Amino acid sequence: MRSTALVTGASSGLGAEFAVRLAARGHDLVLVARSEDRLTALAERLAAKYGARAHVLPQDLAEPDAARRVADRLAARGLSVDLLVNNAGFGTCGRFEEIDADRDHDQLMVNVVALVGLTHALLPGMLERGTGAVVNVASTAAFQPAPYFAVYGAAKAFVLDFGLALRQEYRRRGIRVLTLCPGPVDTPFFDVIGTRDAAVNGSMTTPEPVVRAALRALDRDRGYVAPGLGNALSAHLLPRRPRTLVAALAERVTRKVLSPSATAARPKEYAA
Repeated sequence: MRSTALVTGASSGLGAEFAVRLAARGHDLVLVARSEDRLTALAERLAAKYGARAHVLPQDLAEPDAARRVADRLAARGLSVDLLVNNAGFGTCGRFEEIDADRDHDQLMVNVVALVGLTHALLPGMLERGTGAVVNVASTAAFQPAPYFAVYGAAKAFVLDFGLALRQEYRRRGIRVLTLCPGPVDTPFFDVIGTRDAAVNGSMTTPEPVVRAALRALDRDRGYVAPGLGNALSAHLLPRRPRTLVAALAERVTRKVLSPSATAARPKEYAA
């Protein structure tokens, strides 16, 4: 019997790549994002190439009851989820006082509240079956304070700590929990945030190696993974420095997002 994976933010970027890789591994899919047209097109490709059954669940995860709505629709279709990939998310950058408060609210609803809500909704079923897995997508921003990305960095730090805590709670109960902490990835994330300067380390990878690394780490029951040598080194070294020093050093790197080109009007959409 084929297992079922639910992927949020599946319409593009890392989410779409997770869907493809999981279909290739023999999973059926539940695809969650706002764009029904793109989800439907992806579902058709997965069915044609891999024979995967892909269910399309359009949902704006910024809505307060988004996780409940997804869970209710899963129940109505008689679907159980064996692997949850909490990938959906978006970011803001710039001076905190200049960022629209509603935008930051929506960011937290997608990046934190919906992630926790879906985990609450789906993990009990995994426990009943005695097996399952959760992959939460954080960021290398989770490892240190991120001036000019204050809310985004703090949200990703939450995701990392949340995932590591759950892993300890459930690792002896048949549930694997992995937190993925990629550096900059060439996805619509940067179109949404409004500037390529948000890739503050100056280098960018593609979704394919990041998802391959994540699934390899999940197979090995790792707690977290930061794909790429530089990202892995920073993940291990930065948290061991005084926090105020790390914040000061980070500000010198991230301040370039305040350039005139980077602070131009940003779109009111997000890649989920």
